[in-house]
Amino acid sequence: MDRDRKSTGLKSLQGKIWEEAYRSGDLRGEVYPDVPPALERWRGQRVDIAIFSSGSVQAQRSLFMTTTSGDLTRFIRAYFDTTTGPKTAPESYALIAAALERSPSEVLFLSDIAAELDAALAAGLQTGLCVRTPASAPAAGAHPVIRAFDQLPL
Repeated sequence: MDRDRKSTGLKSLQGKIWEEAYRSGDLRGEVYPDVPPALERWRGQRVDIAIFSSGSVQAQRSLFMTTTSGDLTRFIRAYFDTTTGPKTAPESYALIAAALERSPSEVLFLSDIAAELDAALAAGLQTGLCVRTPASAPAAGAHPVIRAFDQLPL
C-alpha cells in the first residue's frame, strides 16, 4: 500500500478491509463540497455517472455509500476498477464506453493523473484534469483544467 501499487488482488483485499470499517462507522467517505450538488444536478439532466478507480468496486461503493454528505450511490450508474484493465491503457476506456453503451466521444473522463487522461484521450474520450488545490496546479497540457464540478459544461 505504501508504494501505491495498483494490484487488483491487493485492492480487492483493501476493499474488504475498508468495507468493515465503513460498516462499523469507523471510516467515512469524504467528497468535496461541490460533488453532491453536482451529482444531483447531473441526475436531473439524465447524465450517467460512472467511477473508474484503482480501488476495488467494493471499496468505491462503500465510500460513496457512507459519505459525510450521505449515501451518494443512487447517483452512480456503474463502477469500474482494475479488473477492467489498467488506468493507463486506452483499451480500458474503450471497454468502459462500450459497457456504458456510449461512443467514446460521448464520455467525459476526469482525473488528477495525466497518464490516465492521456490513455482516455487516446481511446477517444473527452478529458478534464481535475485540480483541487493550488499546490497541485499542472503545467499546461492537452487536457482542460477543472477546479470544481460546477465548471463542467454539462
